[in-house]
Amino acid sequence: MTGSDVVVWILLPLGVVVQLASVVGVLVMPNVLDRLHYLGPASGLGPILIAGAVVAREAFDHQGIEAVLIAAFLATFGAVLTHVTARAARIRAHDEWRIRPEERVKGP
Repeated sequence: MTGSDVVVWILLPLGVVVQLASVVGVLVMPNVLDRLHYLGPASGLGPILIAGAVVAREAFDHQGIEAVLIAAFLATFGAVLTHVTARAARIRAHDEWRIRPEERVKGP
């Protein structure tokens, strides 16, 4: 067993555990805004760990570069998609995305 095999055996299961924990979190949370918090690790950390395992196994050939590009795409646009989904949920619930003055929390 080489050093790259050890890295793959560490990174790949960690990436899968992050993805599975995110799925469980999305399934058990009561509302949409709570569920959105679990999309962060699923679109950021999980793909980065899995891409790291692919790069450790395949180096920077076609598969390695493709894995890095997919992980970068998910990390970048996953946050954008989460924001857009939260805004759409806010509009659906309140007919507007802006916070009205009566909804503001008063400080101490």
